[in-house]
Amino acid sequence: MSGAGSQGRRESRGGPRTPQAVAQLPRQVSEELTRRLRRNRRAFGRGDVEVVEPPLLRRAVGASALGNCMEWFDFGVYSYLAATIGKVFFPGASPGAQVISSFATFAAAFVVRPLGGLVFGPLGDRIGRQKVLATTMIMMAVGTFAIGVIPGYGTIGIAAPVLLLLARMVQGFSTGGEYGGATTFVSEYSPDRRRGYLSSWLDFGTFVGYALGSALVTVLNLALTDGQMLSWGWRIPFLIAGPLGVIGLYMRLKLEESPAFQQQLDEHEKALAQKSARSEFKDIVRSHWGELLVCMGLVLLYNVTNYMVTGYLPTYQTEVLNRSSGSADVLVLIGMLWIVVLITFLGRLSDRVGRRPVYAVAAAAMIVLAVPAFLLIKAHGTWPPILGVLLLATLLACFAAPSAATLPALFPTAVRYAAMGIGFNVAVSAFGGTTPLMTAALVTATGDDLMPAYYLMLAGVIGLLTVKFLPETAQVPLKGSRPMVGSREEQRELITVSRELYKYVQQRDGVRRI
Repeated sequence: MSGAGSQGRRESRGGPRTPQAVAQLPRQVSEELTRRLRRNRRAFGRGDVEVVEPPLLRRAVGASALGNCMEWFDFGVYSYLAATIGKVFFPGASPGAQVISSFATFAAAFVVRPLGGLVFGPLGDRIGRQKVLATTMIMMAVGTFAIGVIPGYGTIGIAAPVLLLLARMVQGFSTGGEYGGATTFVSEYSPDRRRGYLSSWLDFGTFVGYALGSALVTVLNLALTDGQMLSWGWRIPFLIAGPLGVIGLYMRLKLEESPAFQQQLDEHEKALAQKSARSEFKDIVRSHWGELLVCMGLVLLYNVTNYMVTGYLPTYQTEVLNRSSGSADVLVLIGMLWIVVLITFLGRLSDRVGRRPVYAVAAAAMIVLAVPAFLLIKAHGTWPPILGVLLLATLLACFAAPSAATLPALFPTAVRYAAMGIGFNVAVSAFGGTTPLMTAALVTATGDDLMPAYYLMLAGVIGLLTVKFLPETAQVPLKGSRPMVGSREEQRELITVSRELYKYVQQRDGVRRI
């Protein structure tokens, strides 16, 4: 193991000297391994350390990232086309009401999202992560494709917005099982040393999907007239979801179940056979309420920023700042591409310095920089708005990069998928997906175009408070899972370190008893 351990630590009062290999361990790793060694009453053997083969790991990360890519392709398209969708499905309303109605339909998907988490989460803990993730993939594809074929209000009247709402609810229900399952799956496949880096590829897929969706809408806006976009051009991005869904489904059906789930499969069957989904939900809330609150606080921090930048900022520029849709689209697209560049580097950084410092520094920075960033976005010229968007994008990348590794690590394997389904989706539904709607309404009600910045500052304060209660999980084995490594060499290294640590713990405990 490598890390920022305190080299050459010694026990006080003439106690045993810490072996060099043990002293180099990060504190949280040393403490967790010590707990496991005391519980096992022996050093690790080969059967105690899981080796993940690189081809399996690459397939797991790739298939999971593709699902997120597809999900956020849809969100990018919907956010960029919010004004157009408002005109197609709510033509009788004023321009402001059209935008709010469009975002209300967008937010409706988040109302059913917790229901999807409550259904798919326990199901993923019972029958496996891979089967549920294949199901959510096809549901997302169907819901997104359906939006592209629904006739407008001018053709079928009130049935048009009703069908749009139903399609969004199918998307929301499937998404309720998607992100929690994907983060669980990737984190359970990732070696402990590189979980932050490998899991960051999941959100890499998120922002690639958003960037692809927004880029496609930008090209369509530049290539087509307003009349063509309103008539049929807006449908093109949604129709692409069909082929993407087939590809994603094929990739996910080829996956093997995660090692952590396979390890505890028998225990799952015995423990869960006697429980209903309702009783499991009650047990999770009763036994893991602290972890759920931490999960929700971090999700709020990440997703308020996420939906502010990806969901509201394009409309903010066109409806509040009166910029052209083309320039607004390009500006946000620059921010998304910047996140794509940064995110895996920040994931690797979280493996080295820890998850808590990355979250804490970024949350504090958002409190300080939110207002300056929006003042820059409002400014005239080319470079000030770009700089403002890049500031927000950098903060968003800092929240996104460690999330897929941090959140699943809060919960043990037996309830990880279900707990993620509860904590993540409740927070996203209550605070993330409603951000565009709430911010648009606040700007309209107050006339203050800095309301988005104040909203972000509040999220930063909540996030900073949450980090105080966040346990450091960088390089630490997941709860309820064996230590994970990426090669036989790492396995031998960890076994050797465990032997040194076990001897040291025995000596130290003996000294303390004397």
